[in-house]
This record gives sequence, structure tokens and C-alpha cells, in this order.
Amino acid sequence: MGYENVTFAKDTTFLVTGGAGFIGSNLCEVLLQRGYRVRCLDNLSNGSKENVDLFLNHENYTFILGDVRDLQTCIDACIGVDYVLHQAAWGSVPRSIEMPLVYEEINIRGTLNMLEAARHSHVKKFVYASSSSVYGDEPKLPKSEGREGNLLSPYAVTKMVDEMYAKLYSNLYGLDTYGLRYFNVFGKRQDPNGAYAAVIPKFIKLLMNNEQPVINGDGKQSRDFTFIENVIEANLKACKASSDMAGEAFNIAYGGREYLIDVYYSLCSALDVDIKPLYVSDRSGDIKHSFADITKARTYLGYDPSWSFSEGIKAVIEWYKENL
Repeated sequence: MGYENVTFAKDTTFLVTGGAGFIGSNLCEVLLQRGYRVRCLDNLSNGSKENVDLFLNHENYTFILGDVRDLQTCIDACIGVDYVLHQAAWGSVPRSIEMPLVYEEINIRGTLNMLEAARHSHVKKFVYASSSSVYGDEPKLPKSEGREGNLLSPYAVTKMVDEMYAKLYSNLYGLDTYGLRYFNVFGKRQDPNGAYAAVIPKFIKLLMNNEQPVINGDGKQSRDFTFIENVIEANLKACKASSDMAGEAFNIAYGGREYLIDVYYSLCSALDVDIKPLYVSDRSGDIKHSFADITKARTYLGYDPSWSFSEGIKAVIEWYKENL
């Protein structure tokens, strides 16, 4: 289980776009720990300088301050790269509804620029972040690849378009692309601040400060919360995937289902606080239930997530206690 046995040649170079962000910085950290060369491309619009400073003194780490919306930046970053782990994007469904044009520029044009740069540099694999949001209003659970509904937000549209372009680049140009449909990832270095922060770090910070968290809706929405270590495993194993599966997208989750209100009270218990949440209206564009069928990733990527929700929550609470 995990990624302990996934190895590459010691002179392997990875490009992690969005490497100053939550998922990207965790990928950089693991790759550096395993002795590989890492380039981080980030414009710091979402990622943090602190996540870059962690590795700046590492001899195998190179930081490129740049924007995926600039094609030449992408081309330069890809020169001599073996594997691209493309995480650069703007997340948040509500923010995408407010700023659809920005999402088109970053998430679609930025990804297309990276695909084009990777093609010309003849990278071995192009692994990119997609999202469970592509399932839209499809009600059937668990969510299974090939059974998508009507998209509910500009963010979801950008991720679906990314998948279409990636498949096209595999079919037309022979670029090995693999889409990873992340399901509600959580873990260390996830930003708890701001209006668009993910729910788990936001809850943890507020509860640690004895403040009242807000829950959109009735709290009975469910999510397949996925610990960051499982996502790292998926990225590394996708780099080893068969070219027969190039152009495909895969659910990356634990394959479990947690109700938001249960998550909330489990955090209260773990932090030894008793604070009732404030319930407000549902958020536009949100999917009510999210639960992944991970059979395809298990079968074709060898993905075997080893961190359960409860194990991940325990680890992340300890990290926030030490770092907030």
C-alpha cells in the first residue's frame, strides 16, 4: 500500500505546477525526500511563499515564479522535465460563480499551455488535477467515471474541459495524460483562512479559537474526504501507468462517505470543545453528495489508498495544533 515502492531513476526531474499550494507543496516535499529533482512553478496567487521557503535551501529544488497563463513560461519550465504534475488552478465553486472569466483563463488556458509545453518537451507523463465537481447533478452513488451529470459551476466546466483537452493531446499528439479527479482533499498546509477556505481546516481553526463555525445547509451533505497522502500516492502511480490508459481520468478518493455534521462533531470531540454551528443557506453550485467508486484507479493505476478518513483527521489535527 501507499507509494513506498514507487521509484524512479535518481536523476528524474519533476515539474510541479502550483507547487506553492497545499497539494503541490506536499508533492514537492515527498519528491525531494525521495531524492528527485523538483521544479516548482507558481505565481503565488493561491500558494504561499512559506511553502516555497520550506525547500529553497534544498539542492534539488528550483522555484520558478511564473504564471501558467503565459505560454513561454510554461515552455521554459518544461525543458528537460521527465514528469509534469499539474496542480496549478483556482479552486472553489462559489468563487468560480463570481469570477468565471478568471477561471477560464487560469484553469483552461493555463492547462492548455502546460499541455502544449509538455508536448514539445516530450515529457514522459502529464498528470493533472481534475475534480469530483465534474459529476455535477448526477445523483447515483458511488460516483463512477463515465456517468457524469449536468455541470453546476464554472469551476466544474473548467475541469471537464481540461479532461477533454488532455484526452485530445493523448489521441492527437501521443502525450501520455492522466486526470486525477480529487474528492475533497485535506491535510497539512491546507489554508484555513479566507472566504473560500476548505471546510476541514476552517472548522479546525475556528474551533481551536473557540469561535462558531458556519455550516451551509443542514449539514447532511456527504463527502468522500481524502487525506493528502492518498493523493500523493495517486500522482506517483499515475507516473508509472500504462500508456494504454493515457487520456483517461480516474477518481482519487478513499472510497468512503462522511456526513458534514458528523465530521463537525468529531472535530469538536477531538479538540474537546462544545460549540454549536451556525446553519445558513446552501451554497449555489454545491453537489449534495460525493462518494467515489475507485475501482478504475485501483485496476489501472494500482492505487490502493492506505489512509482512512479517521487516520487522516487525527494526523491533520496534530499538525494544526503545532502550526496554527
